[in-house]
Amino acid sequence: MCDTLVTLGDEGVLFGKNSDREPNEAQVVEWHPAACHLEGATLRCTHIEIPQAPRTHAVVLSRPWWMWGAEMGANEHGVVIGNEAVWTREPAGDPALLGMDLVRLGLERGASAQEAVSVMVDLLERHGQGGPCSHDRPGFSYHNSFLVADPSGATVLETAGRRHATEVVRGRGRSISNELTIPSFARAHSDRLHGRVAAAGRRRALTERAASAAGEPADLMAALREHGAGGPPVFSPLNGTLGAPCVHAGGLVASSQTTASWVADLRAEPLHWVTGTSAPCTSVFKPVRVDEPLGDEPPASDRFDPATRWWRHERLHRATLRDHAALLGRYRPARDRLERSFLADPPTAADAFATADAVEAAWLSDVASAGLPDVRPAWLRRYWDKLDRRAGLSEREGT
Repeated sequence: MCDTLVTLGDEGVLFGKNSDREPNEAQVVEWHPAACHLEGATLRCTHIEIPQAPRTHAVVLSRPWWMWGAEMGANEHGVVIGNEAVWTREPAGDPALLGMDLVRLGLERGASAQEAVSVMVDLLERHGQGGPCSHDRPGFSYHNSFLVADPSGATVLETAGRRHATEVVRGRGRSISNELTIPSFARAHSDRLHGRVAAAGRRRALTERAASAAGEPADLMAALREHGAGGPPVFSPLNGTLGAPCVHAGGLVASSQTTASWVADLRAEPLHWVTGTSAPCTSVFKPVRVDEPLGDEPPASDRFDPATRWWRHERLHRATLRDHAALLGRYRPARDRLERSFLADPPTAADAFATADAVEAAWLSDVASAGLPDVRPAWLRRYWDKLDRRAGLSEREGT
């Protein structure tokens, strides 16, 4: 489902987002250089083709494996964007631009938050939004809201079909979740039933409070790891753990998994912290920079592949879910120490990813050898067993 938050502090802007999507939907972190394009060139987005811009900016993106667009990202000018699924009374729409396409287009074409919002609004009005938003569920579609920030401030953009509204962020903290939040626009267009099922208001209350109190990137990392009440995730048969920002799948009506997370520090030279893996509670935030190309990885998919970073980590995440409190406790202190060292002296992205890969492999070995029983209720074990089989991830590989 997702949560995006921004802090406008005395020293500058902090931004964070959890991307909540299908539990087996791998997400990749990738870098694209600035580029010039021939006059008349076209661009194939996820579902439709549109005219290409004469020039596009360098970007780092966190992208679901099957789509052209991105859940979140940053460009060379310090612009960061995250989107949220929202449900409105407007028709879902025929295949057009996805909200994730608009995130990437805003980053590639906008040199400031204001310019990115203008780009996104123009493309929305010209091409509309719509089409399948899920690889697993072709009938699943939604509209979008966005939080767009740069070193000077932030703007919320909310949409319903081709309609839209914007709000410049004025307070210290602001967040968006899976419901419209600009009051007049929300009254006119909200489908409040979907928002209630997704527990959007409850999550937004947590993230907006955290955004208002944050002073450092570590504060937003902690906010994105929040399970509510300071304890382990609490699963509901209705919607999994959608009552708190760190989402673990398990709901029989609404079910999402936090498949990647991002924190941006825009206070000086922009520096971005990404997991590139699911479940921030079991992940390490690693530094990336838009002027530092990332190495290539094998293409990811919704099938288990140990060659890809996302799926390598997924074995640790799924093994930890068997007894989240006890098993996370075995490596959480080491996770926190590693992140503190990264924050104090950020390494290159390549070194950070290599270090995180190595320590996560050691944590997985320790978790697997702990011999602790699976304390989840039977319905939740069945749910995850089905996901493992669908992904080609055997029970042995998931421990």
